[in-house]
Amino acid sequence: MGSYLNPGCKGFEESLNSAIYVDKTGLIEKINAVVNTRQKYICVSRPRRFGKSMATDMLAAYYDQSVDTARLFDTLQIAKAETYQKYRNQYDVLKVNMQEFLSMTHSMDEMLAVFQKRMIADLKRGYPDYVMDGEDSLVFAMKDVYAHTKCPFIILIDEWDCLFREYKQDKEAQKKYLDFLRVWMKDQEYVALAYMTGILPIKKYGSHSALNMFTEYSMTNPREMAEFFGFTEEEVHALCATYKRNFEEAQAWYDGYELVAMDGENPKIYSMYSPKSVVDAMLSGLYDNYWNQTETYEALKIYIQMNFDGLKDAIVRMLAGDRVEINTGTFSNDMTTFQNRDDVLTLLVHLGYLSYHWMDKTVSIPNKEVSQEYVNAISTMDWHEVIDSVEASKNLLESTTTERQKRIRV
Repeated sequence: MGSYLNPGCKGFEESLNSAIYVDKTGLIEKINAVVNTRQKYICVSRPRRFGKSMATDMLAAYYDQSVDTARLFDTLQIAKAETYQKYRNQYDVLKVNMQEFLSMTHSMDEMLAVFQKRMIADLKRGYPDYVMDGEDSLVFAMKDVYAHTKCPFIILIDEWDCLFREYKQDKEAQKKYLDFLRVWMKDQEYVALAYMTGILPIKKYGSHSALNMFTEYSMTNPREMAEFFGFTEEEVHALCATYKRNFEEAQAWYDGYELVAMDGENPKIYSMYSPKSVVDAMLSGLYDNYWNQTETYEALKIYIQMNFDGLKDAIVRMLAGDRVEINTGTFSNDMTTFQNRDDVLTLLVHLGYLSYHWMDKTVSIPNKEVSQEYVNAISTMDWHEVIDSVEASKNLLESTTTERQKRIRV
């Protein structure tokens, strides 16, 4: 085992040993279906606190050939799958968190140099006879290893998009990073699977993407991955029963993320809950705002105070409980390129501050917890009229709903 090459199963074991573990190993069956196929490139984008790192730990433990993890998976959902034994512990795994390398370096060139150096060092330790002394190309090192072992790699990249969140304005660094990822992974025989997780979908320049080989699953289009983007309503029901918590309270505080998958020809709508917040509420017994433990309202404030036409009115309507129509198609998949109100709202969907309703192409504030973040942000801004507007909108919405109900009864 190494730091990055075949890292073992410690991370996933810690998840299993935790007070609350919700079995999401069904994801593995979905991933097995694309290993060693043309669809082997997967990019999953979710907000913070939605289990991205846990998923990469789980995949690493399942595929890593340096350990036998039958004892971890034999009692879990994946063990019922036909592909369970075929793929378990059969691959060399490279597991990396790109934030680690970004945080320790001061430029894109330095980051990529350190990244390659560390990866090659791990490969050299694992395969001293196959990696040349002084090799400085990760591509060549992996080609040489694969040429001798014929065992392809599972590449797992967590926080792949951290550069776009921290180097927001540096277009040259962004393009260099995307070009490196493309050369490293695209059309390489040594890749059995490339699985990336982040908050943002893959950045596009103009009409093109440097990583166009990836299939993307996001908060606006999760498809068959939808049920793995958080806790489902059934899973939260079970947790509330176990911990003797009020389900309706959990629903009000943490539900509201509507994700759509296809069930045959019909759409299947999953009502998803924020995992970390649910876990904290179950363990503490307190329904509260746990969002600010990982991100402050200042992050939200930056975006909602942008002076795009109609943005303030949209926020007011959603705080009052209404939905707002949105066009997600113009979003550039970064945190700086905004052409209109819809681009800002689309970013807030990817950050978890809004829920996207695919069926009618609208957005809403998902729950009480997130709504509190909007209130916190607005209370520090020059939006004194907003709270009054919210109350007026709420009253109007309630009045309209009451009138509709009366007509239905009549």
